[in-house]
Amino acid sequence: MKHQEENATAETTAALEARLAAVKAKRGYLLPHHGLLALAFPRLLEGYDAAYSAMALDDRVLTHHDREFVWLAVLAATDEALATHHIAKFRAAGGDDALIGAAFAAAALAIGAEAFDFAAHRWGVQLAPFDPRAAYLDAAARIAPAAPRRLVHLAQCAVQVCRAHWRLLEWQIEAAYADQVPEDEIAEAITLAMFPGSIPRFVEACGVWRGMIAAGRVAASDRYRAWAALTGQGGFDEAAAKNSKDK
Repeated sequence: MKHQEENATAETTAALEARLAAVKAKRGYLLPHHGLLALAFPRLLEGYDAAYSAMALDDRVLTHHDREFVWLAVLAATDEALATHHIAKFRAAGGDDALIGAAFAAAALAIGAEAFDFAAHRWGVQLAPFDPRAAYLDAAARIAPAAPRRLVHLAQCAVQVCRAHWRLLEWQIEAAYADQVPEDEIAEAITLAMFPGSIPRFVEACGVWRGMIAAGRVAASDRYRAWAALTGQGGFDEAAAKNSKDK
């Protein structure tokens, strides 16, 4: 009996090590949750790894350099100290010290933009004709001169998703459209907030953007207008004909 238990343990350990080896081969590193999922819920590990790979490893629209620039801002905004591999990935993609500084500067201003939001929505009448939104966007345009303005927009959109600052996200999206940042790049940037910033916040961010398009606040493309016009995207309450205020 003891011999059988030892064999079973050896087989379990071998299977665990094989699963983790496959993850490490793809990413070049492991984190503690990989081991737990491999041990307890291998199917969940497969699904998680597929989703993470599609989000963070597979080539989509952004170059590796641009994607890692956004990652640095996202990780700074979410205090993700373990994710040091993104520093190496950014440097490998051509990122230098000036651009690293630009990513942190973009994140810092986006985080601190709560002050401008407060000014706009609490003291707007008293401060007029001072325009807090314009003041924020002016600061954003000058905060990171080492980086292309397009990249700063993308990083700051992603940071606002992580921080759940929806009015600020609206300002940022409007500014990105004004500077002709491609919509698919905006979409990729905010998806990078899914795991570190939380999937519920990503869901909400998509609703914010969709609402802006539906209201005509941005000059969206035909593809994105079709997304905004598609009905039935309101979740359970819409499907059950319930108003969320009735909860």
